[in-house]
Amino acid sequence: MLNLLGCVISAAVLGVVLLPAVSAAAQADPAGTTEPVRVVVIGATHAHVHWILGQAAADRDDFVLVGLYEPDADLAHRLIAQHRLDPALHFTDLDAMLEQTDAEAACLFGSIFDHRDHTIAAAEHGLHVMVEKPLAVNMQHARAMADAAERHGVHLLTNYETTWYASNHAVHALAQDGALGELRRIVVHMGHQGPREIGCNEEFLAWLTDPVLNGGGALTDFGCYGANLATWLMEGQRPVAVTAVTQQIKPDVYPNVDDEATILIEYPEAVAIVQASWNWTVSRKDIAVYGTADYVQTVRGDGIRLGDLGGSAEDARRQPPLPPPGHDPFAYLAAVVRGTLEPGGLTGIENNLLVVEILDAARRSAQEGTRVELPGQPE
Repeated sequence: MLNLLGCVISAAVLGVVLLPAVSAAAQADPAGTTEPVRVVVIGATHAHVHWILGQAAADRDDFVLVGLYEPDADLAHRLIAQHRLDPALHFTDLDAMLEQTDAEAACLFGSIFDHRDHTIAAAEHGLHVMVEKPLAVNMQHARAMADAAERHGVHLLTNYETTWYASNHAVHALAQDGALGELRRIVVHMGHQGPREIGCNEEFLAWLTDPVLNGGGALTDFGCYGANLATWLMEGQRPVAVTAVTQQIKPDVYPNVDDEATILIEYPEAVAIVQASWNWTVSRKDIAVYGTADYVQTVRGDGIRLGDLGGSAEDARRQPPLPPPGHDPFAYLAAVVRGTLEPGGLTGIENNLLVVEILDAARRSAQEGTRVELPGQPE
């Protein structure tokens, strides 16, 4: 389903991104109101928490941070001082924060295992929820979260860095327009040199490298990006089967989880190959999509390289930034809370339930050395 993030692009005019019509009021105020959405942060051990804290410190007009729950007071105080925020924002009691702040939405930046309990707590207080990828450690947790959101009438979103890449939206639009023909192969490269190698903080590493709290290592950390993008590009089509191979190339550094994962996602007439690694020599988040008519590759977050099966040289084009509110997660969340945007696509619950199902199958495949078939409908 198309939403404000679903750009429509012509293969002949690759540099122009067109969006569905938006009201003049929404264009002037993408969040739909001059009153900023009141947001709380639940958990601060995920290093991506700097994303929202930095934006909160920028004094945005679409959201305001009204609380930060983090049991580790030392960590919370360091983060608050680093971003020059009000120390009074910090809570060590989650229920107290949810009851006292009159918040409208919660952004979760704790361990993936904590997503279930924190989502349920926020939903019970009527808050819309955005979790940092992936949605959950397994389908049992994911279904409990989705059920809580439905029961309390709130939205449950999943945030990925790659959701806000103009390059990915250009690729999706080319696929939707038929410029690539029928999709046959999606190849996803995701990862970096390793979380310890790039200097992630110890609070983050403590659960990121724990098979229970994170649900795996590189398979979870970066495999989720590939499953998310493949599901979106395949328009939500259920895979036929999943096969995965995981490795511990650096067991001395990551003794408890995989640091290398290759996931093969089979569709009736296509395949997606997700290469998730903590062993790249450089940081990578790019995709290549091959169809019966043409192929396209992303270049960083703002470029695409379109091939031509007729034999002409590849054409590389830089894409303009996505327009508000589709340019960053917090503008998007504010628009959802204010009712000017219906969530879906990369952030939506349908996509991300399937992502968790794919990851569950990938873990099972790697553990058992088998090809895992997915049922026609979720169990």
